Amino acid sequence: MTLNLCVLTPNRIVWDSEVKEIILSTNSGQIGLLPNHAPIATAVDIGILRMRFNDKWLTMALMGGFARIGNNEITILVNDAEKSIDIDPQEARQTLEIAEANLRKAKGKRKIIEAGLALRRARTRVEAINLIS
Repeated sequence: MTLNLCVLTPNRIVWDSEVKEIILSTNSGQIGLLPNHAPIATAVDIGILRMRFNDKWLTMALMGGFARIGNNEITILVNDAEKSIDIDPQEARQTLEIAEANLRKAKGKRKIIEAGLALRRARTRVEAINLIS
């Protein structure tokens, strides 16, 4: 038995295929989903989506949104998403270094919050490439 997983951003379909299971980062922690999971709707945090596809684990960086789970169908709507295989490791590490420097230099509540979010996004992209199995 499988799950039909669809990952959407405002601009494109990032993934639309059957998977055996997923691990999803939500605002209240990670959840694992297998076929016949109880229906739920949840907020999706900036974090990693892991999915078992053809007996291999694949990863994707998600940039926040929400998910709906029911009847072995999972729809994840996020602000942005990148498959780990599509992330340039050198660019991701450079972006992380820049985000860390920007947070250190940030002044004022708004700038600190924005820099903190940019840092979380950059860390998530680096984590996604580091989890490639």
